[in-house]
Amino acid sequence: MDTTKNILSFSEAVHRLIVTMLTLCQGIHSMPVPTDIPMCTASDTAQYSLTFTGKWTQAAFPKQYPVYRPPAQWSNLIGVTHSSDFHMWQRNDFASNGVREFAEKGEAWTLMKEVETAGERIQSVYGILSAPAVVGGTGQMSTEFEVFARHSYLSFIVRLVPSPDWFVGVDSVDLCVGDHWKDTVSLELFPYDAGTDSGFTFSSPNFETIPQDRITQITSSFPSHPANSFFYPRLKHLPPIAKVTLTKIKKTNQIISLPVEPTQSNQLPTGNEIEDKLINTPLDCEVSVWSPWGLCKGKCGDSGVQHRTRYILMHPANNGAACPLLEEDRKCFPDNCL
Repeated sequence: MDTTKNILSFSEAVHRLIVTMLTLCQGIHSMPVPTDIPMCTASDTAQYSLTFTGKWTQAAFPKQYPVYRPPAQWSNLIGVTHSSDFHMWQRNDFASNGVREFAEKGEAWTLMKEVETAGERIQSVYGILSAPAVVGGTGQMSTEFEVFARHSYLSFIVRLVPSPDWFVGVDSVDLCVGDHWKDTVSLELFPYDAGTDSGFTFSSPNFETIPQDRITQITSSFPSHPANSFFYPRLKHLPPIAKVTLTKIKKTNQIISLPVEPTQSNQLPTGNEIEDKLINTPLDCEVSVWSPWGLCKGKCGDSGVQHRTRYILMHPANNGAACPLLEEDRKCFPDNCL
């Protein structure tokens, strides 16, 4: 019940912010747009539906997959339609305070204030869109939004829950080509690190990154640390963890559609809603280093036996390499014999 109230309050706040921004847009002249970027010359506005599909499964991402407290899931989606001179976030750039708070905690108020300020200052933002959270690593959320020639770009961000500061999203996808709008755009999404928290695993405690790093894409080999939840050295590339589909729809008089209260339809899809084949990522067994050799046990003057052990750090999954031997013996000669 509390979650539903929070989402409804969140949607109401977004709606108020949208109304404020649209009012401001009517009274302020637009700033010049960089001339080195192809201009959209479409005469009409366009309405799009956005469908976000989570593909964060235990089969595709078996290492440390969150199954409880909390289980794998997705935050609300926060997006903007804007011109080419605005970026909500950028790879290899520093995250703003708003992106930081959203990536770490799922709090969107500072991020929305940054968007509002950009709209007032350089008239680069047209509207804000949102979609409800997905309860589970797989599932879908959707919303609708409007674009026009001056603001033909879309950016959005969705937080991975749980995670230190990881998210997926798109930066400045242009929905216009020359004088017409694209009918459909489909993009596979991969995880990003906001560069503000130094945790390696989904459930890492808060550990602020000082100084702040730039936003980087997480890969199967980066960060190159065995503790990293996405570290799969046998893989050349990580499988996509999510997908977004943008579809042009018949124009209506409605400027923007806020999502309705989340229902079961936002959660685990059934049938063929997720059309991609099931991905099974092999996870090799990981073991600790050997313990020191134990005492040499045996009679004085005769050879004895020493023993050492190691333990399993990560059990194999999806036909990954089996665990090696966990115990080992060797011959020795007892010391300190009388």
